[in-house]
Amino acid sequence: MSADPRAYPDRPILAVSAAIIRDGRVLVARRARGPALGIWTLPGGVVEAGETLNEALVREIDEETGMTVEPVALAGHREVMARDGNGRAERHFVILCFAARWVAGELKLNEELAEARWLQPSELKDYQTTEGLGGIVAAAFEQMETAS
Repeated sequence: MSADPRAYPDRPILAVSAAIIRDGRVLVARRARGPALGIWTLPGGVVEAGETLNEALVREIDEETGMTVEPVALAGHREVMARDGNGRAERHFVILCFAARWVAGELKLNEELAEARWLQPSELKDYQTTEGLGGIVAAAFEQMETAS
């Protein structure tokens, strides 16, 4: 088994996620593996070299959910860092979170996601979510209203 290429990075890893909004609801997904195993969060993933942020977002959402989305605007960011017992950064991600409009397709989860649900923002409080998810979702809804 090969070593995890995302462990002990030389610099932060850039990732994107999407607050996909459809009919007044946002899609949240429960991760099927680490680093956020079992936590409800927004779908997304790592930006590949040569990709724009929008291209990465559209690709990652298609890979994880089978859906097509249209990125609308940046809704915020998160920084995820885990340190080992010696204080070294074992993982370090900078995640740019976008408001995105659902365009087409129905949910077909890949192996990274255990389940997903379309929720009203007020329902998020009933779920164990990544830190700051409620604020990101609220900002995404604001961005969507501004873009309309």
